[in-house]
Amino acid sequence: MLLINCPYCGPRAELEFRCGGESHIQRPGPHGDVDDESWADYLFYRQNPKGEHRERWVHAAGCRRWFNVARDTVTHRINAVYMMGESMPVTGDVQ
Repeated sequence: MLLINCPYCGPRAELEFRCGGESHIQRPGPHGDVDDESWADYLFYRQNPKGEHRERWVHAAGCRRWFNVARDTVTHRINAVYMMGESMPVTGDVQ
């Protein structure tokens, strides 16, 4: 089980959190100028790296706030936790 350090509540068990998928994805726009291929790419295609990956997590059983996690997909080691709106910290092998 992971121990996730919520930036608002402190360290908590993984069971209190839900992963919201890849973070730092830019929505295409403006709406009228987006073609079907760009929209499909935004909705359905995500990175699936072997190594460090940036993810959104929500503290569902706690403060219910969203934040970002830099996690290694091989070892599940959490390299960084940072709030939404903050820039990505430089850590190990960022994909």
